[in-house]
Amino acid sequence: MVERIRFTEYLDLDIDRELWLCHTCDHALISARENYKKGCLVAERDPREIHAPVLEGAYSFSPDPDWSRIVEFYCPECGRQIETEYLPPGHPITHDIELDVDSLKKRLKSGDLSVKDGKLVIAEDVA
Repeated sequence: MVERIRFTEYLDLDIDRELWLCHTCDHALISARENYKKGCLVAERDPREIHAPVLEGAYSFSPDPDWSRIVEFYCPECGRQIETEYLPPGHPITHDIELDVDSLKKRLKSGDLSVKDGKLVIAEDVA
């Protein structure tokens, strides 16, 4: 039985196959033991494209591209945008979800955890 867990709005985990999946099209992005962002198409955008200046001049309330960049991550199959992050230029892509896959599989097998409607559920105490 495939244990599919919803992690974010557009990111699922197939724990049986140990794969990150696009929630929209079921495309396998990359191994669950790696950063899912490495399996995505990546687009870097000038923050002024997203946040237009509010005022004219040096203090425009628009992020300075010398200080901030917008990085977008897309499913390579369907083009669904899976994640966005704001980073300083030169900063590596963040690794925001890191799983202990073996421990998760063990807890699912033991019944300590289960998957209900795509969500992890902790077994209730029987006392």
